[in-house]
Amino acid sequence: MQLQPKATTNAPTKNRSLSLRTREKIAGYIFISPWLIGFLFLTFIPLIFSLYTSFTNYDITSEMNWVGFKNYITMFTIDPLFWKALYNTTFFVVLSVPLNTIGALSLAVLLNQKVTGMRIFRTVFYLPHVLSGVAVYLLWMEILNPQTGLVNVALSWFGIHGPAWFFDPHWAKPGVILMQLWGVGGGMLLYLGSLQSVPESLYEAAELDGAGPWQRFWNITLPMITPIMFFEIVTGIIGGFQVFQQGYVMSTASGGSPGSGSPVNSLLFYNLEMWNQAFVNFKVGYANAMAWLLFAIVMVLTWLNFKLSKRWVHYEGGDQ
Repeated sequence: MQLQPKATTNAPTKNRSLSLRTREKIAGYIFISPWLIGFLFLTFIPLIFSLYTSFTNYDITSEMNWVGFKNYITMFTIDPLFWKALYNTTFFVVLSVPLNTIGALSLAVLLNQKVTGMRIFRTVFYLPHVLSGVAVYLLWMEILNPQTGLVNVALSWFGIHGPAWFFDPHWAKPGVILMQLWGVGGGMLLYLGSLQSVPESLYEAAELDGAGPWQRFWNITLPMITPIMFFEIVTGIIGGFQVFQQGYVMSTASGGSPGSGSPVNSLLFYNLEMWNQAFVNFKVGYANAMAWLLFAIVMVLTWLNFKLSKRWVHYEGGDQ
């Protein structure tokens, strides 16, 4: 008697599998739907609207008309405040990013020593990063007061006549950069974690070869923490081009109105000028054109950073 092959049941099993996969997809979309809806209505559509209005004379109150590249041409050829704001912001980024990097790294190296009470010191130096906002800016107005401020009083002990800081257009931006160093505790914490992840075996091998402290730092520590340094520089540049609050609040230090960029537009940063154009002059289309130009500048600088990073950033597992 010849046995008949059993009927295969692959087709129903496959159907059940596909059905299960479909149900999982639907469940996944349901779970991420709050984020998708938020991204669509609060980010994507406003972005497209902003890009469109940058080619119009949109001013909120009247009819919006297409003007082509007029807003962009006005920025480069007519508006002197645009160049002033771009210069002030570039000045701030060029000085504040290296100083913040050096300050945070130096602080992290000091706080990486094995001495008693180091946890307390780490907490003390990190606290200013938590304390931020307008109250801190008001505090720095007092610290950098030309007559009674702590900095100028300390300089006078050494016979140095301190600058007028926020009353002097040449010293207003350095004053904001000095104030920015208040928050190096956040970067310090990242560098500290990176320093503690460097294998001790590398230092022991270097000591056996006769390497001194500086040689060990330059040839071992610094290459091993370059990924964190790269992260800090990239985010520092992006954040630097978004500086706003400091200029808005510190404009009042010399008696100017909030957001005026006083003294003599020395604190008129790019985002502050964009704010003034949109919400003071009601030139929303022009302000959106400024925003998209800023986006292009930041994108190009970030791309350059990633291209140049291949020459100096060391990854333990290779290039990736």
